[in-house]
Amino acid sequence: MTAPVFEEFDPVSDCDCLGCVRWRRLAPRPASARSGGRPAARGAVIMAAAASAVLGAVPAATALTSPPPRHAAPDAPRSTARPGAPATDEGPATPQGTAAPLHGPGGSPARPQAKTPATTRTAIINRAKLWVSAQVPYSTSAYWSDGYRQDCSGYVSMAWGLLSNEWTGSLAQFGVKITKEELQPGDMLLFHNTADPQNGSHVVLFGGWTDYTHTAYTGYEQTPPHTRRQSTPYPYWNNTTKYVPYRYKGVTAGSAGAEPETAPVPFPGTSYFGPGANNKYVTQLGEMLVARGGGSYYAQGPGPVWGEADRRATQAFQKAQGWTGSAADGLPGPRTWELLVTGGGKDIAPGAAGPGGVPAFPGKDRFRPGANNPYVTQLGRQLVKKGFGRFYATGPGPRWSEADRRAVEAFQRAQGWRGGAADGYPGPETWRRLFG
Repeated sequence: MTAPVFEEFDPVSDCDCLGCVRWRRLAPRPASARSGGRPAARGAVIMAAAASAVLGAVPAATALTSPPPRHAAPDAPRSTARPGAPATDEGPATPQGTAAPLHGPGGSPARPQAKTPATTRTAIINRAKLWVSAQVPYSTSAYWSDGYRQDCSGYVSMAWGLLSNEWTGSLAQFGVKITKEELQPGDMLLFHNTADPQNGSHVVLFGGWTDYTHTAYTGYEQTPPHTRRQSTPYPYWNNTTKYVPYRYKGVTAGSAGAEPETAPVPFPGTSYFGPGANNKYVTQLGEMLVARGGGSYYAQGPGPVWGEADRRATQAFQKAQGWTGSAADGLPGPRTWELLVTGGGKDIAPGAAGPGGVPAFPGKDRFRPGANNPYVTQLGRQLVKKGFGRFYATGPGPRWSEADRRAVEAFQRAQGWRGGAADGYPGPETWRRLFG
């Protein structure tokens, strides 16, 4: 069947928004009278065939072309103080179509799928990147060359490799609810607005946390004027209490011949860590370790110079994953880095024993006038055990007292320290020697 040729063209606009500028630069020119052909139509078919060949997940289909973005379109995002944010706080300007088969709305209505095709996280993200690279125009009625509708739910249907075009009202049946802490690349954040399902709902693909605070992530989404990938506040710019994280039921850890999964933030390499290292990645590592429970290993904030605190905190995190031997040597490798940047794995347990069985130093703020916590009791009992119990009229307790300070000072002086190094307030080295 010969692909239809579209003769209509949108009027030239002198709008200087990015969408219109790009369209004017890339849009095909009308065929000249001398050529007698239709290069615009031929170019659309060639581009569609190429995109289908790259995707390779569904049979090739002719792309149903979409008009260039109109500057005055009702669903086009306006300029805001937050780049990338929706125009209003009522919801994203992303109307969507209903469930439909692939390759267009013709044929019988879509039916629930009997199974969920297996895929990997790497495959999901790679498919999502195809539309980002092609800057697929947003549309609730047009279908891209791979057969998926060019709206937010069609985009996720494509990335997950579903066998039909779903919508926000049906995507949840292909996933399972998860928590924020369980999010991994390839999962989705879904908001289905039951009050106005086709005009107030939205869905975004999660691409990985952008930093250790887990307040922003790399989001892949189909939104006017075209597919985009950008840092997005968790869970989204608006309707922050209504987005629900889901994991695709068919996602697998990998399969034979599949590309191995990689961390959203690339591992810089082992040469950036260890004695003598001084760079921004050491700081980033320390900040991530602090966020995962390793703050007690640092007497002061993590910095760019590699130190013993970095090694011990890294080792504590590795041991928290159940690793032993060379796998828990305190030097980060690709897997350690991946778990830290994605928020995966287990946190460092409070008071976890460090090298040589020494419990992690809980921090200087635990030992100050007015402090009342179990660490004060733990410190006092160890001082008594080491022979410095003469300062206590009664057994050590949880409330910091002058007896604790004098006992610590005596222990510090026994190490040969003087002046500010023997002030009676324990630091990481005092703690290590006391419990070592």
